[in-house]
Amino acid sequence: MFLEAKNLSKHFGGLHAVKEVDFSVEKGKINAIIGPNGAGKSTFFNVITGLHRPSSGQVIFKGDDISKLPPNKIALLGIARTFQTTNLFEQATVFENVVVGHRLRTKSNLFDAIFRTKRTKQEEEKCKEKALEVLHFVGLAHAAERMVGSISQEEKKRIAFALALATDPEIVFLDEPTAGVNPDETEELAQLMQKMVQKGITVCLIEHKMQMIMKLADKIMVLNYGEKIAEGTPDEINNNEEVIKAYLGGSASA
Repeated sequence: MFLEAKNLSKHFGGLHAVKEVDFSVEKGKINAIIGPNGAGKSTFFNVITGLHRPSSGQVIFKGDDISKLPPNKIALLGIARTFQTTNLFEQATVFENVVVGHRLRTKSNLFDAIFRTKRTKQEEEKCKEKALEVLHFVGLAHAAERMVGSISQEEKKRIAFALALATDPEIVFLDEPTAGVNPDETEELAQLMQKMVQKGITVCLIEHKMQMIMKLADKIMVLNYGEKIAEGTPDEINNNEEVIKAYLGGSASA
């Protein structure tokens, strides 16, 4: 199994945000998690990516238990993520925001930084090359020198994608990647996610735009009050009576 949550739970005092969830992320696919606000989706992502430790259960990545690792160690394993809110440096350029992503893969230490060693210079150059590479990939190379504060919300979403890709991930967790953008921009970001999969990167996303998810995802899990109530293909989810009752309020394709 590529990445798997086993009986995963997260409690905050008396609040059970995630309750004994089993879920496997399929490699090379677009995996989606849906559910109403407060269903535990972002908490589930936070546990998998190390921001929260599970109250019980395990996260297994390529056969290893990563449940107790900190976020930086998990990122080094090849697991990247974005957040609902794109927290970027508004007074820096697009390029400057993205160039920090690949520093996760560098080995320079304080001695290297102080004395400007050959390794430091080589790694700085590599970070710049990676930043340009991912900006080309997400379609923002033309905006590399623009200030982040001057670009659109959709472009900021692309920067968040680029920053995650700069870490050289095997899997990217995207938390509401199309929130706050219009339908045409939503379609373009969906195409970018498909492009990521074509490049060999597995995608797992949280999203509320049901029409897009039903067209885009290979596999969907539905959470409600922290519990998994359904899992399957878009067609299976679209026709699941429990999902319709608990969340959709009707056909997902409507």
